[in-house]
Amino acid sequence: MSALKDVDAARLGKRIILPSTFTGGPRYMMNNCKDAFAICRYAGYPSYFITMTCNPEWDEIKREVTPIGLKEEDRPDILCRVFKIKLDGLIEDLKEGKIFGKILGYN
Repeated sequence: MSALKDVDAARLGKRIILPSTFTGGPRYMMNNCKDAFAICRYAGYPSYFITMTCNPEWDEIKREVTPIGLKEEDRPDILCRVFKIKLDGLIEDLKEGKIFGKILGYN
């Protein structure tokens, strides 16, 4: 009988428990879900569900990649930074009540 068949995979390796602050981990997601439920309980269910995507044709992205002869997909770091700046700007506008008026709760 081969030695590989006798190995119990569950006993190998070292168990690592991720902290609840690890983005994308199950405890992080559960905490965010609980926070969202608490906000819904306090302020009511949301009226809007807003999504935002990155457009590689944005002027800010083109201005950075075109002069050096690259395509947008060659510099994902620039795409991510521009998207994050625009997303933060949208969130600030929403929080300040510039778009939909006063907000009752956010997470």
